[in-house]
Formats: sequence, C-alpha cells, structure tokens
Amino acid sequence: MILTKQHQTMARTLALAIATLSLGACATYDDDFARINSRLDQLDTRVQSAAQSADAANQSAQRANQRLDQIEGRVQQLETAPRRKPRG
Repeated sequence: MILTKQHQTMARTLALAIATLSLGACATYDDDFARINSRLDQLDTRVQSAAQSADAANQSAQRANQRLDQIEGRVQQLETAPRRKPRG
C-alpha cells in the first residue's frame, strides 16, 4: 500500500513538473513571437519609407524629363540655325 501511495505522489509530481515546463515553454515562444513581430513591424516601416522615397525620386525624375523635353526643340533649333558672323 505504501508503494502505491508513493507511486501516486511521484506521478502527481511528474505531472505537475511536465505541466509547469509546458507552460514555461509557451511563455518563451510568446516572447520569441513578440520579438519577431516587433522586428517585422520595424522592417515594414522601413519598406514603406523606402517606397515613399522611391516614389518621390520617380516623380522628380519625371519632372526633369519633362523639362528636358521642353528645351529639346529649342536646342535642335539652335544647332541647325546658320552660324552668325562675328562682328569685327
């Protein structure tokens, strides 16, 4: 009878230890997931910022191309115009 009671006590102790370790492991994973999610949020913010910067650079380049297109006709006209004689 004593042996059976010792086994029951040992079984309860082991069950409690297993349950405690399982819950402890979940808390560790929660911390890991929280760190990963935080890192992903930081990366997402950087990507959004880079996308906005790229969009602004693209718009600036388009405006520069429009200005070049506007003066291209004038440059061609000056290049094809007859040379003026120097004074003097």
